[in-house]
Amino acid sequence: MEALLPLVIQLIAGAIGGNAASAALKQYAINVVARTIAGAIGGVAGGMLLGMVGGEAAMTGLIADGIGGLIGGGILSTLAGLVMARAHR
Repeated sequence: MEALLPLVIQLIAGAIGGNAASAALKQYAINVVARTIAGAIGGVAGGMLLGMVGGEAAMTGLIADGIGGLIGGGILSTLAGLVMARAHR
């Protein structure tokens, strides 16, 4: 069960980061389901990437998972919005 907690935190933080990034960048926003899924996937990727570069050494593991999830989710959701905006031109 303890092994799943970081993954759950990354998924939730990524979904929050993806929705926040889409709300901030309305011109590149995608629908709620798509940005939540993209954010969750980006959250897991961001959390894993932060762990691989050693970001967890400076912070508590769960806090690092949350921060990596927020950033990764926001980035991937924004990239998905940019791709969708380019596709509709």
